[in-house]
Amino acid sequence: MTRLVTVAHGTRSAEGNAVARALTGAAGTRLGMPWVASYVELCDPSYSSVMASGVPSVVVPLLLSTGHHVRHDLGGGRALGPDPLLAVAQVARLVSAGAEPGQPVVMVAAGSTEPLATRDQMLAAAYLSEQWGGPVRLATLSGVGRRPYDVVTPDDVVSPYLLAPGHFADRCRAESSAAAVVADVIGAHPAVADLVVSRVDDALAGRRSARRCACRAL
Repeated sequence: MTRLVTVAHGTRSAEGNAVARALTGAAGTRLGMPWVASYVELCDPSYSSVMASGVPSVVVPLLLSTGHHVRHDLGGGRALGPDPLLAVAQVARLVSAGAEPGQPVVMVAAGSTEPLATRDQMLAAAYLSEQWGGPVRLATLSGVGRRPYDVVTPDDVVSPYLLAPGHFADRCRAESSAAAVVADVIGAHPAVADLVVSRVDDALAGRRSARRCACRAL
């Protein structure tokens, strides 16, 4: 049976790594598929060790932008973000943190030097602005872009464009201390599980279509 394999970055935070397992388990259960959550670094099992088994798999990266890990460690493919479902989860976290509708938002991403990652983060900010119904500015913790301490004001609320707790989440909160509200990370929100399920459905549909084309060619 084909299994679901997700790939998260990995962190030294046990709570952070648990987010990937929770999302993968929720999606795998809904799909009726066996599942494995794997990691690029800092946590086991590693993606390379999971894929070395040769078990037929659908791989869904839990990485929010097309950065170094997607392009090099995973050999290309599609990052989890940007997507409107991630913005749905971000809005839920903002509301839970006490943000008021219409307050200006600073979306804080991990950042990257990859141009495609910058493109992805800008689109993610646009999705969040549409879902939130108000202005969203972008800050990054590394790579290209302005840092939160240069962008965030006391009138702003901060939405971390980060999937799980860990080093970047801690930095986001520290560097956004001027904000009125700093929301929680995206986490294992049901909308994110919906997105993983959608990516698996798309991948399986693509495989079925490819098999039909191959049979017609014969």
